[in-house]
Amino acid sequence: MIRSMTGFARCESRGAWGTLAWELRTVNHRFLDVGLRLPEGLGALEAAVRARLQKTLVRGRVDAWLRFQPAAGGSLCLNTALATELRGLYGELADIWEFEETAFNPWDVLRWPGMVQASGIDTEALEAEVLALLDTALTGLQEAREREGAALTQLLLRRVEAIAGQTAALRDHLPHLEKALRERLQARLHDSAQQVDAGRWEQELLFYLQRQDVAEELDRLDTHLAELRRVLQRREAAGRRLDFLMQELNREANTLASKAGDSQVTFASVELKVLIEQMREQVQNVE
Repeated sequence: MIRSMTGFARCESRGAWGTLAWELRTVNHRFLDVGLRLPEGLGALEAAVRARLQKTLVRGRVDAWLRFQPAAGGSLCLNTALATELRGLYGELADIWEFEETAFNPWDVLRWPGMVQASGIDTEALEAEVLALLDTALTGLQEAREREGAALTQLLLRRVEAIAGQTAALRDHLPHLEKALRERLQARLHDSAQQVDAGRWEQELLFYLQRQDVAEELDRLDTHLAELRRVLQRREAAGRRLDFLMQELNREANTLASKAGDSQVTFASVELKVLIEQMREQVQNVE
């Protein structure tokens, strides 16, 4: 079953440390593009979070947003190690630029990322909960994308069967096409009042039949449709494969149009191109 690239999931968890909430949104994109927002103090998890997203998702623009609300009543503390390091760097800069070390605003220091931390929180437990909650959110996201993928599958299969119906009708029409061509050539020969030997007549007839023979294109269309049915039932990323098959279907439809020898072939080629274009638009949303 194919998956859509469009989906949304939200998961929330509460504990002694406060409240965590993941929001995941995905939309169409040719490749995997991750946008990640982590709250202050949890930036160290970025690599682990990205690894989980890349392992689960193949294509699409992903916006992942983690919210963290510490529990009420918790106290704040200064990251003294970071403050000491910044103090040393500030002193070095003062020596190089020769300005007064006291010319700084303490509030600017407090706004430095990671300078103020919530005390009394088990950081390891919190980080483990963040990743576990992300796994839950990803499961929900995949389920949403699979539900939309199931709907897309049905839309695509209906168009596959519509194309198959057009190709079957053309196959049934091929004997009538040959008969009509033979009659047209005979009428032209009769109107020209010229004598043509039987061998030359058969050569001319064969030439025009070959030019308007669409049996090979119909065979290739049937092959592509069989592959489409197979791909649509597989539980893996299929978007690029489906893109390729749309190109192949469109190529055969264009060839049919160039060989159109009567109104039914012309009509069928137009209908095929309309159906293929509808499928192509839907395929753009497949992972």
